[in-house]
Amino acid sequence: MLLTPTNETEIADAVREAAQKGTSLEIVSGGTKRDFGRPVEADTILDVRTISGILKYEPEELVLTVRAGTPVAEIEAVLGEKKQMLGFSPADWGPLFGSPESRATLAGIVATNACGSRKVKAGAVRDHVIGCRFVNGSGEAIKAGGRVIKNVTGFDLPKLMCGAFGTLGVLTELTMRVSPAPERVAGLVILDCSAETGLGVLRRVARLAVDASGLAYLPHHAMARSEVLDADGSGIALIRVDGTAPAVSEKLALLRREFADRDLALLEADRTDALFREIGNGSFFAKTDSDVWRLCVPTSQAYAALQDAGAAFWYADWAGGLLWLEAPANDEIAAQFRKITKRFGGHATLMRATREARARLAVFEPETPERAGLTRAVKAAFDSKHILNPGRMFEDI
Repeated sequence: MLLTPTNETEIADAVREAAQKGTSLEIVSGGTKRDFGRPVEADTILDVRTISGILKYEPEELVLTVRAGTPVAEIEAVLGEKKQMLGFSPADWGPLFGSPESRATLAGIVATNACGSRKVKAGAVRDHVIGCRFVNGSGEAIKAGGRVIKNVTGFDLPKLMCGAFGTLGVLTELTMRVSPAPERVAGLVILDCSAETGLGVLRRVARLAVDASGLAYLPHHAMARSEVLDADGSGIALIRVDGTAPAVSEKLALLRREFADRDLALLEADRTDALFREIGNGSFFAKTDSDVWRLCVPTSQAYAALQDAGAAFWYADWAGGLLWLEAPANDEIAAQFRKITKRFGGHATLMRATREARARLAVFEPETPERAGLTRAVKAAFDSKHILNPGRMFEDI
């Protein structure tokens, strides 16, 4: 059964009725990431994509309030007119799961914490959400946070909703901090780097006073899948810098001095941003049907983690803190990757696999007993009858 409410009141009524009947709801917005996470076995699909539109935009205050189902492409177009942007560069993962480009909504981005390569500079999605409205599992409409950016004491509910995959509430409205768009963007490419050297370069750049907004490493096999690059050389380290035109020139000069012994190439704005969109969106996997994993590890351990993982196809983002890997979704690989995260810290996520594999394996990093207890307590506080996206993240939650 499919429900398509047109406002928050209708969402609340639908959730309240489901709670009373003991039926479950699968929450859908743009629907581009329905196959990310464990399969949801629900009685009804609650599609909120019509809860859309910009409610208030104050460019001088760098604050934007929209209905949760508003397409990100629409938001970016409006912000672009004022030379502003969503600073975390929302990732468009839709094509990874067979959906068209530019279908993602802000609710889906927030619910999955889908941030792109700018995370190294701007932080994750949750660092940009300052307020929200949502309907909890009892059908109550709740407002959290506000339009003023300030230090938060107590439980920061808007941040809690980020990465919760719709298991705590149905988002209806979001207030975001937006950022000025840089006057100039440039990319510096360090050519012919081995994996170990390239990842070392990224860590080195992260310590320099260039405030890089993108730090990625592409081995030759990833370059070969790019629609932006020519696949020459063994691998490349990519550095994106932005800001005012004079500031970018200074940053590039510093980087050229720092890596005077390396072969360098300069990419200007369009190619730089297009390449980092490919990286953040996981576009190198979009035309394949392979299983995809993501490992988040300390940047200092990225190369060791790659050696232990043994994946034939991979690339690195976030200065090596994020590793995209092409590897089978089976028990052996899952155990191998969990061993890596236990050894080095971080977490492993099964990004894409068949429905059967996602039902059988732990999609997200298994929680310690203490953390699992906290997760269950939070779920009970927001959705005591477990009717919202049941099992989407962890079995029985």
